[in-house]
Amino acid sequence: MTSPLDLTRVLEEEGYLIDKEAATTLFLALALEKPCLIEGPAGVGKTQLALALARVEKRKLIRLQCYEGLDLSKALYDWNYAKQLLRLQLSKTEDWDQIKVDLFSEEFLLSRPLLESILSQEPVLLLIDELDKSDEEFESFLLELLAEFQVTIPEIGTISSKTKPVVILTSNNSRDFSDALRRRCIHIYLTYPSLEREISILSTQAPELSNRLAKDVCEFVARVRKLPLQKLPSVSETIDFARALQSLHQTELNYGELMGTLSVLLKYPKDIAKLEERLRKWESEAAQRR
Repeated sequence: MTSPLDLTRVLEEEGYLIDKEAATTLFLALALEKPCLIEGPAGVGKTQLALALARVEKRKLIRLQCYEGLDLSKALYDWNYAKQLLRLQLSKTEDWDQIKVDLFSEEFLLSRPLLESILSQEPVLLLIDELDKSDEEFESFLLELLAEFQVTIPEIGTISSKTKPVVILTSNNSRDFSDALRRRCIHIYLTYPSLEREISILSTQAPELSNRLAKDVCEFVARVRKLPLQKLPSVSETIDFARALQSLHQTELNYGELMGTLSVLLKYPKDIAKLEERLRKWESEAAQRR
C-alpha cells in the first residue's frame, strides 16, 4: 500500500468502510512503524478495524484482551513450573548454579501474547484490546514495548522483536492514559458514523436488506442516539437490528411494529422503556402527518 487511498480500497474489499481522515492516520502509523491508539465509544468499529487490517496485510493476529487485574503472567510470560520441577528432580547431582541458569532460560518460558508478538518469525498484528480496562501499572509496563518493540525479563534480559509487529491499541475511554503512553502512539478517534456512511456500512454488511429498510433503520438509529440513554446503540447493533426486522419480513420501518425488537438494539431495560415511551410519541406524530 503506497497511499491512504490504497489502504481505504483494500479495507473496503474486506468489508470495512473507513473515512479519509482515519485512513490517512492509520497509513501514517504503518509507514512510521508507530503503535496506533484507536479510541471511541464501544461498538464504533475499533476492533473490527484492527481485524480487517490484519487480514489485508496478511499478518498473524495476536490479541490481548485487557481486563481489570491483568498482570504480566497473563500478558507477557510465565514460567513452566511443572517442567522446572521435573528438571530439578532429574538433576539432583548437578551444580546448583548451573541448574539455576537452566531453570530460568527460554526453554522453560511460557510465552503470552506480548512476548509471542516479539518472538514471532512471521509478520504479526498485535491487538491490545480495551486497554482502558487494565490498570495504570500495566499501562506503564507497555511503554518499553511501544517505544522499542522489546521487553525485559529480569531472569533473561532484554528480548527485541525479530520482525516488528504492527501494534493496535483500542480504548472505550473509560479512563484516560498517561502522557507517556500517548507520546508513543499515533491516535485515531472513531465516533458514530454519519447517516450516509452508516447506510453504506449496513448495505455492505447486510446486502440482503432492501435499500428502503437500510435507510429507514439508519435514520431511526440516528434518532435514537440523540436520546439520553445509558448506552447508545453501536454500529454492530444497527446491523443486528436491521437483520432482525428482515427476519420478521419487514421491508420498511414502522414504529408500531417495533415493540419486542428493541432489545436487539438496546441492552438496558431503562433504555428500552425510555425508547418505548418515545416510540409511542413518534408513532402519534407520524399518524398526524399522514
